[in-house]
Amino acid sequence: MGALEGKVAVVTGAGRGIGRGEALLLAAEGAAVVVNDVDPGPVEQVAKEIEDLGGKAIVQLADVADWNEAQTLIASAVDTFGDLHILVNNAGFLRDKMSFNMDEESFDAVIRVHLKGHFAPSRWAAAYWRDKAKGGQETAGRIINTSSEAGLWGNPGQSNYGAAKGGIYSMTLVLARELRRYGVTANAIAPRARTRMTESLGGSFDPSQRPTDAFDTLDPDNVAPVVGWLASDAAAGVSGQVFLVTGGRVHLIAALEEASGIRKDQRWTVDELITAQAELFANRASTIPPFSVAE
Repeated sequence: MGALEGKVAVVTGAGRGIGRGEALLLAAEGAAVVVNDVDPGPVEQVAKEIEDLGGKAIVQLADVADWNEAQTLIASAVDTFGDLHILVNNAGFLRDKMSFNMDEESFDAVIRVHLKGHFAPSRWAAAYWRDKAKGGQETAGRIINTSSEAGLWGNPGQSNYGAAKGGIYSMTLVLARELRRYGVTANAIAPRARTRMTESLGGSFDPSQRPTDAFDTLDPDNVAPVVGWLASDAAAGVSGQVFLVTGGRVHLIAALEEASGIRKDQRWTVDELITAQAELFANRASTIPPFSVAE
């Protein structure tokens, strides 16, 4: 019996890459899966793979950033399988440009699909779980969002993507605080893997370029077990956290902790702050932090 036996999951952006691996693993662990994407070919293939392995799956071709379609997506899980336990928000794409070359459409499109595309399904899932709890039914919901190292540390050429992914992490904290009274957890992963999205960053998606004689640390399927764990009953006490996941490594990230401080009992002046600057940064560089966890 798998860790998710009897659960019902929705996975967005599940036609390819990380989302595909997540959908297949959740199904392998016993969950019935609503496989979502906007491209019917790949998502239908994923659903078929799940069914061929003896699992349960349906296809939902919803635009997750559309308010009404997101509602339909969540409702389809309940209508088909009788409940909803897990929401994995994964859908997204890139439109990378330096800030001084960014056009409005590229900025808006990325913010829409990532940030609103995470919130809209979460909103309807949260309402479902809240209504269940208020009706006296036991709830144990799981929201697993997909942030990014670009959202945690920033990456040149990704002001739109980084802003969306940083917003997703902040949204995860809000959801975790709002929904804990209803038995719902919310966490985020920041995956480092080879996907179609990384091709624009110099990563090849071509299977022939993958290692054949060693563990492929950039295989997108490496991310799925962490999602499976966070979706399980064993992770009921884990919420409001972000995990960098790559290869066989899982890093718990401590974001936005206080690094140092200076204090006086009156308002500061500019000259005083100039003088105290060295004290404020005594044990920390005053330049931008490193991009990511070291290899």
